[in-house]
Amino acid sequence: MGAARIAVDIGGTFTDVVLQNAENQRWSDKLLTTHGQPEQALLEGIERVLASSGVPAADLTMVLHGTTLATNALIERRGATTALLTTAGHRDSVEMAFEDRFEQYDINIDRARPLVPRHLRRPITERILSDGRVHTPLDPESVAAAVESLDRYGVQSIAIGLLHSYRDPTHERLCAELVAKLRPDWAITLSSEVCPEIREYERLSTACANAYVQPLMESYLRRLEDGLNSLGVQCPFLLMTSGGGLTDLDTAARFPIRLVESGPAGGAILAASVAGSCGADRVLSFDMGGTTAKLCLIDEQKPLVSRSFEVDRSYRFKKGSGLPLRIPVIEMVEIGAGGGSIASVDKLQRLRVGPRSAGSEPGPAAYGRGGTQPTVTDADVSLGKIRPDRFAGGALSLKVEAAADAIDEHIAQALALPVSEAAQGISDVVEESMAAAARAHAAEFGLDLRQRDMVAFGGAAPLHAVSLARRLGVSRVIIPPQAGVGSAVGFLLARLSFEVVRSRPIAISRLDPAGVNELFSDMRKEAEAVLAPAAGDAPLTEVRQGYMRYAGQGHELPIALPVESYDDSAAALFSAAFERAYEKLYGRTISGVDIELLSLTLALSGPAPSQESVERPKQRSVEQDTRLCHLFEDGDRVEARVVDRETLAHGSTLSGPALITEDQTTTVLPSGFALEVDPGGNLIITIEEAR
Repeated sequence: MGAARIAVDIGGTFTDVVLQNAENQRWSDKLLTTHGQPEQALLEGIERVLASSGVPAADLTMVLHGTTLATNALIERRGATTALLTTAGHRDSVEMAFEDRFEQYDINIDRARPLVPRHLRRPITERILSDGRVHTPLDPESVAAAVESLDRYGVQSIAIGLLHSYRDPTHERLCAELVAKLRPDWAITLSSEVCPEIREYERLSTACANAYVQPLMESYLRRLEDGLNSLGVQCPFLLMTSGGGLTDLDTAARFPIRLVESGPAGGAILAASVAGSCGADRVLSFDMGGTTAKLCLIDEQKPLVSRSFEVDRSYRFKKGSGLPLRIPVIEMVEIGAGGGSIASVDKLQRLRVGPRSAGSEPGPAAYGRGGTQPTVTDADVSLGKIRPDRFAGGALSLKVEAAADAIDEHIAQALALPVSEAAQGISDVVEESMAAAARAHAAEFGLDLRQRDMVAFGGAAPLHAVSLARRLGVSRVIIPPQAGVGSAVGFLLARLSFEVVRSRPIAISRLDPAGVNELFSDMRKEAEAVLAPAAGDAPLTEVRQGYMRYAGQGHELPIALPVESYDDSAAALFSAAFERAYEKLYGRTISGVDIELLSLTLALSGPAPSQESVERPKQRSVEQDTRLCHLFEDGDRVEARVVDRETLAHGSTLSGPALITEDQTTTVLPSGFALEVDPGGNLIITIEEAR
């Protein structure tokens, strides 16, 4: 069969596995996530797709993996017992945070708790100034005393975050050497390695988060590596990062915080690829799985990216209410709205859905695995949107009566409604929650969702995509092939890449070109060292950015910089690039104010994998399908056709109401909408009158 690659995405409910051979043919599988030992479902899924495809394990050239395990550990607070060593006088920085109010009028404001409680934060005698000069040398005795004082708390991991270590990491490294000698079994995270950037609170928060999940993630990754070896898989094993690139296992084990949004990042990459193939310049990516829904804005086939991210927000959609992380990340909004999201009626007789999820253990009531709470999946089953015998490729036969009983007991009786109306209410509430999240996300960037197409994927997204698009005013919905395992497919489209950042605050008028050249050279070497084992002789592409602002401003703009050796004209070059970007964003520049350079980033990436697809033969219409089902639309019971997606070829057309079924998901085509299949096999859904 030739060379082949496997991609695996572990979510809160399902583990998705996709195998692609040298001819770009794909086989996929969807299994319930085994939370106690996540690698079990992953390894079982790999065995199954190898068997179904006939590809020997020895023919695999790469295994790609993304997971939400690190994110879940942070949200559920089930990481390692973690301590923090920091400069004396700054012990409480992670708790003081920004000293602001993200919700101005809430007198009972609830902030995210630091991952490291105060009794595990220890001051160290030392001080480095912002220009890199040593004010107070590191006192080894203070380090030893701090370590000894932590013994009674069962510490497993330690973060070392000293003042201005982004400028000079010497004290952090010396401190790490002392800790490693005193407690060799502790995992050690240096803030100067995980986040070498200005801004103390964000740097310490990121270092603490990395230390918190490192033992858990490293143990998991090593077990997974052993499991792959036992299957006879000897190829490189790469991890998807939150920024949409791939990195090697050793780097992922050292910096697991870079994996927090790895699964959703794969979905954004898929959506960007689909947008390119369909000629869609402005896209809303909609990824709905079993536990969460993710929405991402994509312009010109490029997802919005950021260097900051918040996890575990205590207030939905409220910036500042979570734990800040400074990592390269694809900008998106994620809410607890998935197929497993639990529906309930509160004391005010209001119907609520999520953020609690039934997950895979026990799962929705329809799974028949002991779940008794009604979920979005139970509502979809009761409304006829899911064929019970085709769920997860037929591996799990859904119990329609169990779903109806759960909705009746917990929702319908409480609200004095028929089961069908209660189920429709669950669907409406979860869709409106997702619509609100999408509107809030777009508003942050001043963008209009009505001018966008939607790319929908994930096990539950095609079930709700058209209805969500209607709420948002989106006129065209695109469902790509194998949408049910979309994030895993996105991994196959990702580039090998790694980004390095350095903070060197300086006024552009005092810019040192030689120093900038030396810094970029060192950053390039660091990135190459990470990519070399997997990249081999493949050509690498370098992208540089400078983060700049006017003096006195609180936030900076990312400015693209040319990849070259800079000379005395560098200051003028940097200033001109900044002013162009500033004027494009704000419509003006500010004269007489110096420009500051805060940080520099260098991203190194390999070539994009080949993805030549075979165009499907044309077919003008779908032959009359004799299979019918009953589907509820706005409280009315309608008769809908059931069409197997495999029977749809390029040029096929279909009018709603209909269900388009495939192994990993179902696309609901309501009345008044129609679809056409494009050359790449995408389902293009539009309002019928607009066709």
